[in-house]
Amino acid sequence: MSKPLVFFDSTDAIRGAEASEADRSATWKDFLHILKMGIVFSNLITTFAGLWLALDETGQSFFDHIGTVIAALVGSGLVMAGGCALNNFIDRDIDQLMERTKDRPSATGQLTARQVFWTGIIMSTLGTIVLIQASYTAAVLGLVGLFVYVVVYTLWLKRTHSINTIVGGISGAIPPVIGWAAIDPGLVSLTPWLLFLIVFLWQPPHFLALAIKRVDEYRRAGVPMLPVVAGMNMTKRQMIFYVVLLLPASLMLYELGPLYLTFAVLLGIGWIAVAVAGLFTKDVMKWSKRMFVYSLNYLTILFIVMVVSVL
Repeated sequence: MSKPLVFFDSTDAIRGAEASEADRSATWKDFLHILKMGIVFSNLITTFAGLWLALDETGQSFFDHIGTVIAALVGSGLVMAGGCALNNFIDRDIDQLMERTKDRPSATGQLTARQVFWTGIIMSTLGTIVLIQASYTAAVLGLVGLFVYVVVYTLWLKRTHSINTIVGGISGAIPPVIGWAAIDPGLVSLTPWLLFLIVFLWQPPHFLALAIKRVDEYRRAGVPMLPVVAGMNMTKRQMIFYVVLLLPASLMLYELGPLYLTFAVLLGIGWIAVAVAGLFTKDVMKWSKRMFVYSLNYLTILFIVMVVSVL
């Protein structure tokens, strides 16, 4: 089991003192590290796709709504960054036990727990205020995503149940809906919910690939990821399940035209092939890395093609 969650304790002060004695003052790079800018930029691609498709479907001009577009992207980015900082704040104990995360400023004490916590709170608050300038619906969706990611996923399920990856996927699937809601707050169209479904189905195989690669670290930290509690074979089968479902889900956006459909089919079949290959591979770690990289390319390419398809 993982260590009991403690928000602030004496060890935070000790680490901060040690960092000070070593003359390792916090820098802007340390703050960027806890904001997980790679994740933020990746999610902003889906946010932009959502608002771009909303503009096209409602027949509105991009430049007539440039203020709304900026508010949606900046607000979403701030809320996401704030959520990532709060995730680092909560996970700083188990992050110290994992090779992938042990050098995070929140885990090393380069940034104190209070610095990380208030960075998350301030960024999330500012992001929500900015999102309100886009639409109230977008702001509410941003808060829902933040709550699911920080409270439901990080604070609760990540430490207690292997379903954490699936439930946490709700927060990751909300950005394109936020983008759509900035332009069309009513959300009466089916398109934003199909975008949500695509990203939601994408996330389990993406994160389970990482969980396989880091299974020993998760086991040591007491985090009940699926490979830890159910083994590799069950994890592989679940990954195949989601990848297979993703293909017909992506094709439901057929109205985007032949260019989009071509990429959706090729990318989908390609990922299914890679996923199924995992049942026969002897080098599971190499295969998990291939799955992880493919998943990143899949989402990026698919959503870029969505945007290009309606130019």
